Amino acid sequence: MNIFLRILFMAVIGGFIGYLTNVLAIKMLFKPYEAIKIPIINFEIRGLIPKRKEELAKNVAETVKRELLNEDDIFDGIIKEEDKKEISEYINSKIKNIISEKAMFLPSSILSRISDYISDIIDKEVDNTVDELEVKFIEKAKERVDIEKIIEERINDFDIEYLEEMTVKIAKKELKHIEVLGLFLGFMIGVVQGIITLFI
Repeated sequence: MNIFLRILFMAVIGGFIGYLTNVLAIKMLFKPYEAIKIPIINFEIRGLIPKRKEELAKNVAETVKRELLNEDDIFDGIIKEEDKKEISEYINSKIKNIISEKAMFLPSSILSRISDYISDIIDKEVDNTVDELEVKFIEKAKERVDIEKIIEERINDFDIEYLEEMTVKIAKKELKHIEVLGLFLGFMIGVVQGIITLFI
């Protein structure tokens, strides 16, 4: 056989094997979804992500909570200054309505003074009261909301086929590069092997 054809043949075979190996490796990240047992050698084949889904979910949840988003980020500063003003106006309005309904037998001048006096108290005290309520509310909310647990449960609830589809969609270009790299490396290894055979 011509030397050039021999090297080319081995390079093509090497490229094909390299490409096929990488395609298979990418597929085996997810497939098979369920474990397949090989009885004679007592070996189990299952996709990496389906096999370690719970561990992956836990690690992702921990990382998100530690690096990206935690309960403090969500609840701190939940009530702004404009919210306090709105709360103050709402309480004032409600109390004025209650006073005018319950104490309508009083003369309007006295009713007006009572209403103004209560409004002043509300304006002075509402900010502190809202601050105290905000602290208590945030403490209780942080106890009840566990970001890590929510993320972990959501990932575990993902259908594995949907997870595969989403991963492939996001990393399509990178996965294609891995396949092409397998082809290139396999081709180069085939060339090297072909050259080595010339000296054997």
